[in-house]
Amino acid sequence: MTIIDVPEGWPTDETTARAVQEELRGRLVLDEPGPAPGTGHVTGLDVAYDDERDLVAAAAVVLDARTLDVVEESTAVGRVSFPYVPGLLAFREIPTVLAVLAGLTADPGLLVCDGYGLAHPRRFGLASHLGVLTGRPSIGVAKNPFVFDHDQPGPNRGDFSPLLASGASGTSGTEEVGRALRTQAGVKPVFVSVGHRVSLDNACAHTLVLAPRYRIPETTRHADSLCRRALRAA
Repeated sequence: MTIIDVPEGWPTDETTARAVQEELRGRLVLDEPGPAPGTGHVTGLDVAYDDERDLVAAAAVVLDARTLDVVEESTAVGRVSFPYVPGLLAFREIPTVLAVLAGLTADPGLLVCDGYGLAHPRRFGLASHLGVLTGRPSIGVAKNPFVFDHDQPGPNRGDFSPLLASGASGTSGTEEVGRALRTQAGVKPVFVSVGHRVSLDNACAHTLVLAPRYRIPETTRHADSLCRRALRAA
C-alpha cells in the first residue's frame, strides 16, 4: 500500500493554518438547501490514527441514499500532516481524505463527515473545510457537542435542541451553530451542523434518513469500520 506524503507547502504551524482557515471560510455557501434526503448518493467519511507510526487512514463509503446499500468504497493511508491542535484537526486529515475521494468512480453526492461544520470555534470544521475544497454539499454529524451549550432534546426520534454559541466579541446573544438531534428513542443525541451548501433543516433530515436503526448514521458506521481495517492493513 502506498503511503501518501504530506503535500508540499502544507501548513506546518498554527498561525499559518489559521490564516488558511480564515481565507477558506470566506468561500462558504450557506444559502442553499442542498440535495433532498433519500435521493442520489451520500458518502460517509472517517479517519483512524496510528500515533506510533504517525499514520492516518481515511475511508469513503458511497451509499445509495434511498436504500442505504453500499455503492463503492475507497481507502487511503497517509502521513499525519499537522500537529494536534484543537480547532485545526482538519489539517491533520484533509490530504488523506481528499485522496480517498479521488479514488472513487461513483458520484459522491452529499459528504457526511464524522465531525463538525459550523459547530466549530471559528465556524469552519472539517465538514466545512472539505465542502469548500471539493465544492460539494457537506454536513457534520458528531458524537459529542465540542464546546457548545445545548438542552437535552425530547426523548423521541427526531426531537432536537439547538447547539448555541455565545455571541462574537462585543456582541450579546447566542448563535445556533447546529442541533443536538435524537436519532433513536432513548439513546444519546448526535450533533449535526451544516458544512457547505446545505441548510440545517436539511442536514438534520438527512441524518434521520441515514440512521434508521442505530444512533450513528450508516455512512459513519461503514466508514469507521473501513478506515480501521485499512489502518491495520497498512
